[in-house]
Amino acid sequence: MSLRLSAGRQAGDTKLRILDAAEDLFIEFGYEAMSLRQITSRAEVNLAAVNYHFGSKETLLQAMLSRRLDRLNEERLTLLTRAEATWPSPQLTCEHVLGAMFIPALAISHHRDIGGPAFLRLLGRVYADPSPFIRDYLQRHYALVFERFFEAFARALPELPRQELGWRLHFALQALSGVLASSNTSRLIDTFAQGQPMGDLQVVARLTALMVAALKAPMPGEEQLASFAAVFALAKDTNITPPREAGHGTEHLAPASQNEGHGPAPGDNDRAFANA
Repeated sequence: MSLRLSAGRQAGDTKLRILDAAEDLFIEFGYEAMSLRQITSRAEVNLAAVNYHFGSKETLLQAMLSRRLDRLNEERLTLLTRAEATWPSPQLTCEHVLGAMFIPALAISHHRDIGGPAFLRLLGRVYADPSPFIRDYLQRHYALVFERFFEAFARALPELPRQELGWRLHFALQALSGVLASSNTSRLIDTFAQGQPMGDLQVVARLTALMVAALKAPMPGEEQLASFAAVFALAKDTNITPPREAGHGTEHLAPASQNEGHGPAPGDNDRAFANA
């Protein structure tokens, strides 16, 4: 039983107990694997109470996410706005943007009433959960946040094509989300610290180190492509499943020359970023 849930019971707040139970189960199992029966059992209420306060599982999950993510994203946008004013392009760096994304989350995780120790795991689960319901909810309610941060990253990394930036953000955030969703965050931070005191500054730097490296990596050059080409050739001459040649099974893709200079369709980058 979570400390947060115990506090809700002591206060006798049925609605709060239901929200807390839904949050715990969502972190543990994800949207598709959790049920109203589990929620009512964890909150020690009957189904009528859930129907009275929320009406459905979907409405309950929206309320649970909103109470955590609304404040987080307001603070993210506030901090990003200040960062953009303090370091106008070209001074703005991807570290500045990542800081605006993660520092508010860490700060909220220290306050039990608005987030608490499980808050980072909740964020990891939210961004890693494959449910179309969760994906649609994020895109409907936080499109402005995704757009603002994507444009800030684009200004901080002008050398990256927008489509490449969208994919790098997608994969980097998905990787970090998977770690946060499946880990005891306090134990993870203790592992980073290795017995040394570690504040939020050091935690943000460690959590985002691989993201910074991925975002700042140069586009593949001739030498790198040649090395991979050599291994491709080796694979074709070895008794293993042969790699696919360029163009096989990709008839639906337009040739690179047709897209050059135009980039993806409007909104594609934001949707890729939102899905992360």
